[in-house]
Amino acid sequence: MKYKGILPIAVILLLFLASCSSKNVSQQKELKKVIVANWSQPISEQTNLLVDEKKHFFQDRGLTIDLIPGEGGGDAIKNILSGKADIAFTDPGSVYFAMNQGAKLKIIYNIYPQNVFNIVSLKKNHITRPEDLKGKRIGVYSLTSGTRQNLLVLLNQVGLSEKDVKIVETGLLNFAPLMQGQVDATAATDTGLVTAREKGLGMVNVLNVKDYLNLPSDVFVVTEKTYNEKKKLLKKFIEAYQKSAEWMIQQPEEAAKLAKQYAIDGKDEKRNLEIIQIRNESSISDVTKKEGLGALDSLLLQKGADTYMELGLIQKKINMKNAVTDEFLPTPN
Repeated sequence: MKYKGILPIAVILLLFLASCSSKNVSQQKELKKVIVANWSQPISEQTNLLVDEKKHFFQDRGLTIDLIPGEGGGDAIKNILSGKADIAFTDPGSVYFAMNQGAKLKIIYNIYPQNVFNIVSLKKNHITRPEDLKGKRIGVYSLTSGTRQNLLVLLNQVGLSEKDVKIVETGLLNFAPLMQGQVDATAATDTGLVTAREKGLGMVNVLNVKDYLNLPSDVFVVTEKTYNEKKKLLKKFIEAYQKSAEWMIQQPEEAAKLAKQYAIDGKDEKRNLEIIQIRNESSISDVTKKEGLGALDSLLLQKGADTYMELGLIQKKINMKNAVTDEFLPTPN
Protein backbone atom coordinates (compact mmCIF):
# COMPACT_ATOMS: atom_id res chain seq x y z
CA MET A 1 0.00 0.00 0.00
CA LYS A 2 2.80 2.40 0.75
CA TYR A 3 3.95 2.34 -2.97
CA LYS A 4 0.65 3.49 -4.42
CA GLY A 5 1.58 7.18 -4.40
CA ILE A 6 4.77 6.52 -6.33
CA LEU A 7 3.03 5.34 -9.51
CA PRO A 8 1.23 8.60 -10.30
CA ILE A 9 4.47 10.53 -9.66
CA ALA A 10 6.38 8.18 -11.99
CA VAL A 11 3.75 8.60 -14.68
CA ILE A 12 3.89 12.40 -14.35
CA LEU A 13 7.69 12.32 -14.53
CA LEU A 14 7.62 10.17 -17.69
CA LEU A 15 5.08 12.46 -19.31
CA PHE A 16 7.23 15.49 -18.43
CA LEU A 17 10.36 13.90 -19.92
CA ALA A 18 8.45 12.89 -23.03
CA SER A 19 7.16 16.43 -23.36
CA CYS A 20 10.68 17.86 -23.04
CA SER A 21 11.99 15.37 -25.59
CA SER A 22 9.18 16.22 -27.99
CA LYS A 23 9.88 19.94 -27.48
CA ASN A 24 13.59 19.46 -28.27
CA VAL A 25 12.78 17.51 -31.43
CA SER A 26 10.31 20.21 -32.40
CA GLN A 27 12.92 22.93 -31.84
CA GLN A 28 15.43 21.03 -33.97
CA LYS A 29 12.90 20.73 -36.78
CA GLU A 30 12.24 24.47 -36.62
CA LEU A 31 15.89 25.35 -37.33
CA LYS A 32 16.20 26.90 -40.77
CA LYS A 33 19.16 25.84 -42.86
CA VAL A 34 21.52 28.45 -44.24
CA ILE A 35 23.91 27.14 -46.89
CA VAL A 36 27.21 29.01 -46.99
CA ALA A 37 29.50 28.55 -49.99
CA ASN A 38 33.06 28.85 -48.72
CA TRP A 39 36.13 29.85 -50.74
CA SER A 40 38.15 27.09 -49.01
CA GLN A 41 37.96 23.94 -46.93
CA PRO A 42 36.96 24.56 -43.26
CA ILE A 43 40.18 26.02 -41.85
CA SER A 44 41.27 27.33 -38.45
CA GLU A 45 40.89 31.00 -39.30
CA GLN A 46 37.16 30.33 -39.82
CA THR A 47 36.70 28.55 -36.46
CA ASN A 48 33.86 30.84 -35.38
CA LEU A 49 31.80 29.59 -38.34
CA LEU A 50 32.56 25.92 -37.61
CA VAL A 51 31.76 25.44 -33.91
CA ASP A 52 28.02 26.04 -33.65
CA GLU A 53 27.58 22.51 -32.31
CA LYS A 54 29.39 23.75 -29.19
CA LYS A 55 28.67 27.49 -29.08
CA HIS A 56 25.13 27.80 -30.56
CA PHE A 57 25.60 31.26 -32.10
CA PHE A 58 23.35 30.27 -35.01
CA GLN A 59 21.14 27.71 -33.27
CA ASP A 60 20.09 30.30 -30.70
CA ARG A 61 18.70 32.31 -33.62
CA GLY A 62 16.87 29.37 -35.14
CA LEU A 63 19.48 28.58 -37.77
CA THR A 64 21.67 25.66 -38.76
CA ILE A 65 24.71 26.12 -41.01
CA ASP A 66 25.68 23.91 -43.93
CA LEU A 67 29.13 24.79 -45.31
CA ILE A 68 30.05 23.98 -48.92
CA PRO A 69 33.87 23.94 -49.41
CA GLY A 70 35.47 25.53 -52.46
CA GLU A 71 38.74 26.23 -54.20
CA GLY A 72 38.73 30.02 -54.35
CA GLY A 73 36.28 32.88 -54.21
CA GLY A 74 35.05 32.18 -57.73
CA ASP A 75 33.75 28.79 -56.59
CA ALA A 76 31.77 30.44 -53.81
CA ILE A 77 30.17 32.87 -56.26
CA LYS A 78 29.29 30.05 -58.68
CA ASN A 79 27.53 28.18 -55.88
CA ILE A 80 25.20 31.07 -55.07
CA LEU A 81 24.54 31.85 -58.74
CA SER A 82 23.57 28.22 -59.35
CA GLY A 83 21.28 28.19 -56.31
CA LYS A 84 23.35 25.60 -54.43
CA ALA A 85 24.01 28.06 -51.60
CA ASP A 86 22.43 31.11 -50.00
CA ILE A 87 25.55 33.07 -49.04
CA ALA A 88 29.07 33.23 -50.50
CA PHE A 89 32.18 33.67 -48.32
CA THR A 90 34.31 35.27 -51.01
CA ASP A 91 36.65 38.11 -51.97
CA PRO A 92 35.81 41.46 -53.65
CA GLY A 93 37.79 40.51 -56.76
CA SER A 94 35.50 37.53 -57.37
CA VAL A 95 32.51 39.83 -56.87
CA TYR A 96 33.87 42.27 -59.46
CA PHE A 97 34.48 39.48 -61.97
CA ALA A 98 30.95 38.10 -61.54
CA MET A 99 29.32 41.52 -61.80
CA ASN A 100 31.42 42.22 -64.88
CA GLN A 101 29.70 39.17 -66.42
CA GLY A 102 26.27 40.50 -65.49
CA ALA A 103 25.64 38.85 -62.12
CA LYS A 104 23.38 40.82 -59.78
CA LEU A 105 24.89 40.61 -56.31
CA LYS A 106 24.65 42.23 -52.89
CA ILE A 107 27.52 42.51 -50.39
CA ILE A 108 25.99 42.24 -46.91
CA TYR A 109 28.92 41.92 -44.45
CA ASN A 110 32.61 42.81 -44.31
CA ILE A 111 34.31 39.70 -42.91
CA TYR A 112 37.90 40.91 -43.14
CA PRO A 113 38.09 44.67 -43.79
CA GLN A 114 41.89 44.52 -43.71
CA ASN A 115 43.70 43.42 -46.87
CA VAL A 116 45.73 40.34 -45.91
CA PHE A 117 47.88 40.11 -49.06
CA ASN A 118 51.56 40.94 -49.18
CA ILE A 119 54.73 40.72 -51.26
CA VAL A 120 57.59 38.92 -49.49
CA SER A 121 61.27 39.01 -50.44
CA LEU A 122 64.50 37.88 -48.80
CA LYS A 123 66.45 40.65 -47.09
CA LYS A 124 69.40 40.11 -49.44
CA ASN A 125 67.22 41.10 -52.42
CA HIS A 126 66.86 44.65 -51.03
CA ILE A 127 63.19 45.08 -52.00
CA THR A 128 61.89 47.59 -49.47
CA ARG A 129 59.28 49.50 -51.50
CA PRO A 130 56.94 48.61 -54.39
CA GLU A 131 59.07 50.55 -56.87
CA ASP A 132 61.90 48.08 -56.19
CA LEU A 133 59.82 45.34 -57.83
CA LYS A 134 60.46 46.77 -61.30
CA GLY A 135 62.26 44.20 -63.44
CA LYS A 136 61.97 41.50 -60.78
CA ARG A 137 60.58 37.94 -60.94
CA ILE A 138 57.54 37.67 -58.68
CA GLY A 139 55.79 34.44 -57.75
CA VAL A 140 52.00 34.09 -57.58
CA TYR A 141 49.82 31.07 -56.76
CA SER A 142 48.26 31.19 -60.21
CA LEU A 143 47.34 33.74 -62.85
CA THR A 144 43.71 33.70 -61.64
CA SER A 145 44.50 33.94 -57.92
CA GLY A 146 44.11 36.77 -55.45
CA THR A 147 47.88 36.88 -55.13
CA ARG A 148 48.22 38.04 -58.76
CA GLN A 149 45.29 40.44 -58.51
CA ASN A 150 46.65 42.09 -55.38
CA LEU A 151 50.15 42.25 -56.84
CA LEU A 152 48.71 44.18 -59.79
CA VAL A 153 46.79 46.45 -57.43
CA LEU A 154 50.00 47.21 -55.52
CA LEU A 155 51.95 47.93 -58.70
CA ASN A 156 49.15 50.17 -59.94
CA GLN A 157 49.26 52.28 -56.79
CA VAL A 158 52.87 53.28 -57.50
CA GLY A 159 52.57 53.78 -61.24
CA LEU A 160 53.84 50.35 -62.35
CA SER A 161 52.08 47.61 -64.34
CA GLU A 162 52.35 43.91 -65.07
CA LYS A 163 54.67 44.76 -67.98
CA ASP A 164 57.23 46.11 -65.51
CA VAL A 165 57.75 42.73 -63.77
CA LYS A 166 57.98 39.05 -64.66
CA ILE A 167 55.16 37.08 -63.03
CA VAL A 168 55.88 33.40 -62.32
CA GLU A 169 53.22 30.81 -61.43
CA THR A 170 54.53 28.89 -58.41
CA GLY A 171 51.48 27.05 -57.06
CA LEU A 172 50.48 27.11 -53.40
CA LEU A 173 54.01 26.21 -52.27
CA ASN A 174 55.17 29.60 -53.42
CA PHE A 175 57.80 30.20 -50.74
CA ALA A 176 60.03 27.32 -51.88
CA PRO A 177 60.92 29.08 -55.18
CA LEU A 178 61.69 32.23 -53.18
CA MET A 179 64.01 30.37 -50.80
CA GLN A 180 65.67 28.60 -53.75
CA GLY A 181 66.26 31.86 -55.66
CA GLN A 182 63.90 31.03 -58.53
CA VAL A 183 61.98 34.26 -57.89
CA ASP A 184 63.01 37.56 -56.32
CA ALA A 185 59.77 38.01 -54.39
CA THR A 186 56.50 36.18 -53.94
CA ALA A 187 52.91 37.34 -53.50
CA ALA A 188 51.26 35.71 -50.50
CA THR A 189 49.02 36.32 -47.47
CA ASP A 190 49.71 37.02 -43.81
CA THR A 191 48.85 33.47 -42.73
CA GLY A 192 50.88 32.03 -45.62
CA LEU A 193 53.87 33.93 -44.28
CA VAL A 194 53.35 32.32 -40.86
CA THR A 195 53.49 28.87 -42.45
CA ALA A 196 56.61 29.76 -44.43
CA ARG A 197 58.40 30.97 -41.30
CA GLU A 198 57.53 27.70 -39.59
CA LYS A 199 59.28 25.90 -42.46
CA GLY A 200 62.51 27.85 -42.18
CA LEU A 201 62.01 31.05 -44.14
CA GLY A 202 64.78 33.44 -43.09
CA MET A 203 64.84 37.20 -42.68
CA VAL A 204 62.48 38.90 -45.12
CA ASN A 205 61.07 42.24 -46.19
CA VAL A 206 57.29 42.43 -46.39
CA LEU A 207 55.25 44.87 -48.47
CA ASN A 208 51.65 44.87 -47.21
CA VAL A 209 49.08 45.68 -49.89
CA LYS A 210 46.84 47.28 -47.25
CA ASP A 211 49.39 50.08 -46.85
CA TYR A 212 48.63 51.13 -50.45
CA LEU A 213 44.99 50.09 -51.05
CA ASN A 214 43.25 48.50 -48.09
CA LEU A 215 40.56 46.62 -49.99
CA PRO A 216 38.71 44.04 -47.85
CA SER A 217 39.96 40.46 -48.15
CA ASP A 218 36.61 38.68 -47.73
CA VAL A 219 32.93 39.58 -47.62
CA PHE A 220 29.56 37.81 -47.41
CA VAL A 221 27.66 38.08 -50.70
CA VAL A 222 24.21 37.02 -51.87
CA THR A 223 22.32 37.21 -55.14
CA GLU A 224 19.70 39.92 -55.50
CA LYS A 225 17.08 37.16 -55.58
CA THR A 226 18.18 35.81 -52.20
CA TYR A 227 18.45 39.36 -50.86
CA ASN A 228 14.84 40.10 -51.85
CA GLU A 229 13.35 36.77 -50.74
CA LYS A 230 15.23 35.89 -47.52
CA LYS A 231 15.77 39.12 -45.61
CA LYS A 232 14.71 37.76 -42.22
CA LEU A 233 17.00 34.77 -42.64
CA LEU A 234 19.93 36.96 -43.70
CA LYS A 235 19.45 39.30 -40.75
CA LYS A 236 19.52 36.38 -38.30
CA PHE A 237 22.61 34.97 -40.00
CA ILE A 238 24.50 38.27 -39.86
CA GLU A 239 23.57 38.80 -36.20
CA ALA A 240 24.79 35.31 -35.36
CA TYR A 241 27.99 35.62 -37.36
CA GLN A 242 28.84 38.95 -35.74
CA LYS A 243 28.42 37.36 -32.29
CA SER A 244 30.64 34.46 -33.32
CA ALA A 245 33.32 36.87 -34.58
CA GLU A 246 33.15 38.81 -31.30
CA TRP A 247 33.59 35.56 -29.40
CA MET A 248 36.69 34.57 -31.39
CA ILE A 249 38.22 38.01 -30.80
CA GLN A 250 37.50 37.85 -27.07
CA GLN A 251 38.30 34.14 -26.57
CA PRO A 252 41.07 33.20 -29.06
CA GLU A 253 42.46 30.48 -26.78
CA GLU A 254 39.10 28.69 -26.62
CA ALA A 255 38.76 29.04 -30.39
CA ALA A 256 42.25 27.58 -30.88
CA LYS A 257 41.31 24.53 -28.82
CA LEU A 258 38.06 23.97 -30.70
CA ALA A 259 39.85 24.35 -34.04
CA LYS A 260 41.65 21.10 -33.27
CA GLN A 261 38.29 19.36 -33.57
CA TYR A 262 36.64 21.30 -36.38
CA ALA A 263 39.31 22.69 -38.76
CA ILE A 264 41.16 20.50 -41.24
CA ASP A 265 44.42 22.35 -40.51
CA GLY A 266 43.84 22.59 -36.77
CA LYS A 267 46.05 19.86 -35.30
CA ASP A 268 48.54 22.27 -33.68
CA GLU A 269 46.79 24.39 -31.02
CA LYS A 270 49.68 26.86 -30.76
CA ARG A 271 49.61 27.44 -34.52
CA ASN A 272 45.80 27.72 -34.41
CA LEU A 273 46.10 30.51 -31.87
CA GLU A 274 48.61 32.42 -33.98
CA ILE A 275 46.45 32.12 -37.12
CA ILE A 276 43.27 33.08 -35.24
CA GLN A 277 44.90 36.14 -33.66
CA ILE A 278 46.14 37.30 -37.07
CA ARG A 279 42.71 36.83 -38.59
CA ASN A 280 41.05 38.58 -35.64
CA GLU A 281 43.20 41.62 -36.38
CA SER A 282 42.04 41.61 -39.99
CA SER A 283 38.40 41.64 -38.79
CA ILE A 284 38.82 45.08 -37.25
CA SER A 285 39.24 48.45 -38.96
CA ASP A 286 38.61 52.12 -38.18
CA VAL A 287 35.15 51.75 -39.71
CA THR A 288 34.24 48.66 -37.66
CA LYS A 289 35.45 50.35 -34.47
CA LYS A 290 32.83 53.05 -35.05
CA GLU A 291 30.03 51.05 -36.65
CA GLY A 292 30.56 47.48 -35.41
CA LEU A 293 32.03 44.33 -36.91
CA GLY A 294 31.02 43.77 -40.52
CA ALA A 295 30.59 47.44 -41.40
CA LEU A 296 31.07 48.15 -45.09
CA ASP A 297 32.77 51.01 -46.92
CA SER A 298 31.08 51.34 -50.32
CA LEU A 299 33.50 54.09 -51.44
CA LEU A 300 36.50 51.83 -50.84
CA LEU A 301 34.81 48.94 -52.64
CA GLN A 302 34.10 51.33 -55.52
CA LYS A 303 37.77 52.34 -55.62
CA GLY A 304 38.64 48.64 -55.81
CA ALA A 305 36.26 48.11 -58.73
CA ASP A 306 37.63 51.16 -60.55
CA THR A 307 41.19 49.89 -60.01
CA TYR A 308 40.29 46.46 -61.40
CA MET A 309 38.84 48.15 -64.49
CA GLU A 310 41.93 50.33 -64.89
CA LEU A 311 44.08 47.19 -64.71
CA GLY A 312 41.98 45.51 -67.41
CA LEU A 313 40.86 42.76 -65.01
CA ILE A 314 37.25 43.75 -65.72
CA GLN A 315 35.80 45.64 -68.69
CA LYS A 316 32.62 47.22 -67.32
CA LYS A 317 32.12 50.15 -64.99
CA ILE A 318 30.52 48.73 -61.83
CA ASN A 319 28.37 50.80 -59.48
CA MET A 320 29.17 49.39 -56.04
CA LYS A 321 26.83 51.77 -54.21
CA ASN A 322 23.86 49.70 -55.40
CA ALA A 323 25.64 46.44 -54.57
CA VAL A 324 26.41 47.21 -50.92
CA THR A 325 23.92 47.15 -48.04
CA ASP A 326 24.31 47.43 -44.27
CA GLU A 327 20.64 46.82 -43.46
CA PHE A 328 21.32 43.44 -41.83
CA LEU A 329 24.00 44.72 -39.47
CA PRO A 330 22.96 45.07 -35.81
CA THR A 331 22.90 48.63 -34.52
CA PRO A 332 26.11 49.22 -32.53
CA ASN A 333 25.66 49.76 -28.81
